[in-house]
Amino acid sequence: MSAAVASSYHPGPGDAWERRDPAHLGMDAGSLADAAAYATAHETSWPRDLRAAVEQNLATGEGEFGAIIGPMRPRGGVNGVILRHGYIAHEWGDTSRVDMTFSASKSYVATSAGLALDRGAIRDIDDRVRDTVDDSGFDGPHNSQITWRQLLQQTSEWEGTLFGKPDLVDRNRGVMGDTGAALKGTHRDLHPPGTHWEYNDVRVNRTALALLRVLRQPLPALLKAAVMDPIDASDTWQWHGYDNSWVEIEGRRIQSVSGGGHWGGGLFISTRDHARFGLLHLRRGRWRDRQLLSERWIDLATTPCPVKSTYGCMWWLNTECALFPSAPASSFFALGARDNVVWIDPDHDLVAVVRWIDPSATDGFIARVVSSIRTRASPSGSVIVS
Repeated sequence: MSAAVASSYHPGPGDAWERRDPAHLGMDAGSLADAAAYATAHETSWPRDLRAAVEQNLATGEGEFGAIIGPMRPRGGVNGVILRHGYIAHEWGDTSRVDMTFSASKSYVATSAGLALDRGAIRDIDDRVRDTVDDSGFDGPHNSQITWRQLLQQTSEWEGTLFGKPDLVDRNRGVMGDTGAALKGTHRDLHPPGTHWEYNDVRVNRTALALLRVLRQPLPALLKAAVMDPIDASDTWQWHGYDNSWVEIEGRRIQSVSGGGHWGGGLFISTRDHARFGLLHLRRGRWRDRQLLSERWIDLATTPCPVKSTYGCMWWLNTECALFPSAPASSFFALGARDNVVWIDPDHDLVAVVRWIDPSATDGFIARVVSSIRTRASPSGSVIVS
């Protein structure tokens, strides 16, 4: 089977998703089984009762601002699916279970921005947000300079309080091995927009609200109609906001969604639906004969931030293999609490989703998947990936 023919495959709805013998996909079945066993043996240390775990983290790190204000649910066990050329090569655990996905939700916020750009609700991601969002959130000499790109790349340095949470609560936050300059939640002077990268859930939620303002419809409804239904995702996923994140748009009361489960809420979704979303991005926004997301947007979303080379527009990038040494540099990821991983690997025409793996084991899982891909020598002696 040629890569060109294989890459044309898209699964049908529900269980109408073809499984292929790994050998027919250029993969070794034993190595794939080893990858799944490795992931299962390295389950996250987070308890199944996620509310208790999150409440403990918030109580020690956020004080009076640490209340959970969105829905939560207990998690399931380790599970995952590996796609090659769109087909299921290996699957384990309960991949239909709907679970919280924490900050992997941010990549769905980014997709909403891509739809806004494609539809002209945002003219250019380097436009100032203040030019189209007039709700006082982007007033003042500092916030008024913020662009859409800066919001999406987490370099906006937006200052304010949203839904009872001040941006200060996430200042000096460390993620993916980085550490903040000081204790999380303590003051630091703000930098000019675009010059400093910081992972900040308040600012991500401000991005989601700004997108709601310009799109003038609930982001979950937009995502369902424009993306999830066309890719035949299930009807089981939900995207939540907070108890107090309701706003009025043209006389309608609409809930603004969150970009993670930091205070509850965010996207609740199955592994299989994540995999469809990942496959859409692997196919550069195209699903069968429809371009659901423009290639222009896919390129923008996966362009490295000037001050954080491993981050794009709410997608993690593997620039110079800095995040995960075992994955190709072209890989990009939706990551949630680092226990929820959607890995998109254009070099190998592969998507892998693994849930509830210990973050320290993610690269080991990736290494085992990559080792399953068979190579052969060309007549000239170069290596060809099957």
